[in-house]
Amino acid sequence: MLTTADSAAAAVPALAARTADVGGSPVREILALTARPDVISFAGGLPAPELFDAEGIRAAYDAVLRESPRQVLQYSTTEGDPLLRAAVATRLTTRGLPTDPEDLLVTGGSQQGLSLLASALLEPGDTILVEDPTYLAALQCFGLAGARIIPVPTDADGIMPDALDALVAAERPKLLYLVPNFQNPTGRTLPLARRRVVAQVAARRGLWIIEDDPYGELRFSGEPVQWVAGCTGAEDRTVLLSSFSKVLAPGLRLGWLRGPAALRRACVIAKQAADLHTSTVDQAAAARYLADCDLDTHLATVRDAYRERRDAILAGLANALPAGSSWNRPDGGMFLWVRLPSGHDATALLPQAVAHNVAYVPGAPFFASRPDPATLRLSFTTHTPAEIADGLNRLAKALS
Repeated sequence: MLTTADSAAAAVPALAARTADVGGSPVREILALTARPDVISFAGGLPAPELFDAEGIRAAYDAVLRESPRQVLQYSTTEGDPLLRAAVATRLTTRGLPTDPEDLLVTGGSQQGLSLLASALLEPGDTILVEDPTYLAALQCFGLAGARIIPVPTDADGIMPDALDALVAAERPKLLYLVPNFQNPTGRTLPLARRRVVAQVAARRGLWIIEDDPYGELRFSGEPVQWVAGCTGAEDRTVLLSSFSKVLAPGLRLGWLRGPAALRRACVIAKQAADLHTSTVDQAAAARYLADCDLDTHLATVRDAYRERRDAILAGLANALPAGSSWNRPDGGMFLWVRLPSGHDATALLPQAVAHNVAYVPGAPFFASRPDPATLRLSFTTHTPAEIADGLNRLAKALS
């Protein structure tokens, strides 16, 4: 006979330690905190919703559901919709990176591409290199994979080649993760000369490169810079990630991965284990949109608006920030990087800013080690110039 003690429920096993070690996204927590309509938020890395081509996207969905509902509502191949892959390959080739549709894997946003690459490339304890600072969700992704993450020093132009070479020689990492165009969080763009050095180091030392490029088509000034994937020495070891999130709509959750065949095949297997394939109807609608609409004309409108908003925030920063602050002037993208004078702590000052109904993202979470507490990220895309001016006035009062 079972006694009360015998029938008592045992505790369930513990969660995986890595979920506690990595933690949640401070950026997402700040976005939740600042969701009130009276808050002017420079925190989110969000596209401007009023610029979405909602009518064009709706027409694309209507067309594919009207013409081929049995196909677009059915299961699909893991690699992705052939028409969408062909359209992406054409855009890449036109922009200077020869690409065949077979070179591509469609993903659930470029964030899934990172997860697939982590599954395909990383064993627990493997060493990887990242820019310092770098994209926060990449740190989360690599942390969940159990990687040992080492930051490479950066300056105003991004990753420093001599420091990279020395770290690769000393640490023998498996991969380097880069956001070379209008980087999140800093807005910096890696110059061509440094991209070529990165490619040479990878070829000489033996290194995978993940080139994450969600912002490259959001250039306001200057000339486009060749992808690392197109630099001599990097062609067989670079995986290029990008997304429709910043150029079309993030709610579609559509991205893609371009990489060498063997690694791409490993990512296909990882994706089959994760979700079988990306949404069939969403891929079909995106392919139809690219066929029926002029994405480049739409992007010109987006770039014009973002340029005006970048200029508005740059015009007001000197009056909004404490004397001795510094910031950069990005040539595109969605972000700029601020450093307050020494002794200021952007994380500690954030509640004061929120009390004045304005918000930003402290820079500390973007560092893989030894964060700079005086740094912060400002996003300029989701507010009009007038709203930006109002937000900077509130920020000035909060930081005074």
